[in-house]
Parts: sequence; C-alpha cells; structure tokens
Amino acid sequence: MTLTKEELFRKLLHLFALLMPVGIFYLPKWTMPLCAMPVILALILAGCMTVEYCRSNLPDVQNIFVNLFGSMLRKEESTMITGATWIVSSAFLCSLLFINHPHLSFIALTLFILGDAAAALVGITIGKTKIGKKSLEGSSACFILCLLLFYFVFPYVPGLLDIWGGKAPTVIIWTTSFVVTFFELIPLKITTDLTINDNLAVPIIAGSVMLGLEQLIL
Repeated sequence: MTLTKEELFRKLLHLFALLMPVGIFYLPKWTMPLCAMPVILALILAGCMTVEYCRSNLPDVQNIFVNLFGSMLRKEESTMITGATWIVSSAFLCSLLFINHPHLSFIALTLFILGDAAAALVGITIGKTKIGKKSLEGSSACFILCLLLFYFVFPYVPGLLDIWGGKAPTVIIWTTSFVVTFFELIPLKITTDLTINDNLAVPIIAGSVMLGLEQLIL
C-alpha cells in the first residue's frame, strides 16, 4: 500500500493532539486549578460533538465538512464519529480519571498518539505481515517507539518522572509499551456489533495499567 499525502497530513495533524497531554500535566504547575484542563477539554469535546451531530443531521454542514476535511477522512469516518473526536474524548476522561496523577495522562496519551501514528505510517509503507486490518511491522514500530519515548524522551521532560525518581520503573516501561501496542492492534470488541474505538480506549487502559503498577511498586 502506498502512503498518500492525505494520510501523511492526517498523522501530522494528529501531532497537535499532543497539546492535550501537555496541558493536562503542566497547567496545574502553572498555578491553574486541577479542574482547568478537564473544563477546557469538556468545552472542546462539546464543540466536537456539536460538529459531529450537525454533520450527521444537516446535509449542508456535512458537505462543508467533507469539502474541508474529506481528503483526510477514512471511509468509515464519512458517516461515523471521527478519530479526532474520540481522542479528545479520551483526553477528557484521562484528565478526570487521573486528575491526581497527571503524569499518567501525559504518558498514556503521548504514547498512543505517537505510537498510533508510527504504526500507521510504517504499516502502510512496508507492512506485509497482516494482522486483521493492521500489520506486524506497524505494531513493531509502535512498540519500539513507546520504548524509545520511555528511555530517551520522558526522562528529559521537566518534572514528568519526578514521582518515580526521574526514571520510569522497568516493569512500567515494558508493560505499558506492550499494552499500548496490543490494544492499538487488536480491536476491543465488547459484543459482535460493539467495538470500542482505540482512540478512546487505549490511553485509558494504559493509564489504568500504569496506575495499578505504580501503586504496587511505590
């Protein structure tokens, strides 16, 4: 499969989503109340859901939306909620669920946003060993990138790993990297007709796993 400029641009736009984990972690450190980022994300999510509702029920809005963003939409997103809305939903829920552990929201969201992009780009360009709709090569890229972030990026993000003494515990590094990779690859099916979107589920699952491990080892 060929990597199109639309898919590349879609993944580059996803990098803007990194502003959400940055805000979740740093706004409280900038003398803002803990509820500041959840409120901001709730407003953004309300805006996203309004757009989703309007484009689903108002043909004129749908036409405008398709004209503006149609080239970046996946086939299923033409009639369903977009990945952008799902990731905003996940960030909002993470900001609430881990409100007293903002480092977990930062790590979980960053791992998924970048890991998912790596999996898609590598899978599209060189993926040959198919696993469902995705590929082993793409998942390997996701796993490796997660490890690289843990070992070579997160230790240099100011204040991020202070609770762990400046270095993430090995069990958290490898377990969380595997969890992100596994659930990015395997659809989270609740029933035959109900599958939870990975943009929503993966950061929450990863954050929950880290929280459980953190409480066990600290």
